[in-house]
Amino acid sequence: MSALKDKLKADLTASLKSRDDTRLRTIRMALAAVNVEEVAGKEARELSDDEIVKVLTKEAKKRREAAEAFSNAGRTQQAQAELDEQAVLEEYLPAQLSDEELNALVDEAIAESGAEGPRAMGAVMKVLNPKVAGRAEGGRVAAAVRARLSA
Repeated sequence: MSALKDKLKADLTASLKSRDDTRLRTIRMALAAVNVEEVAGKEARELSDDEIVKVLTKEAKKRREAAEAFSNAGRTQQAQAELDEQAVLEEYLPAQLSDEELNALVDEAIAESGAEGPRAMGAVMKVLNPKVAGRAEGGRVAAAVRARLSA
């Protein structure tokens, strides 16, 4: 079993004992999402830590989008609950890149791919995505590349 899945299960037990409802609910949801991903496809398999991080990133993004939708609808209590869940999930994800770090990686990728102009965005993204995997949201990365290429 992967180390991250072991940590999730240990934290599930700890949150059960400490009666931390938000944490308990979020970790149960995360483990359920991991289990669904493990049995998806033609045959069941064990996910690696990297694959689990992708699942948790997807779940954190869902929470962020739901919180935004709730706050736009004036439902602040539900929005806060989603943000609390997102905070718990982010504890298991790698640290996000700062704007400076992201811009440095974008500049590196542009130099590496020799790209010029907005049409070369695909080539830059191809080089950049493996470097930022799990550490920056795709939309944020695309916006940074677009800004650099159009400047």
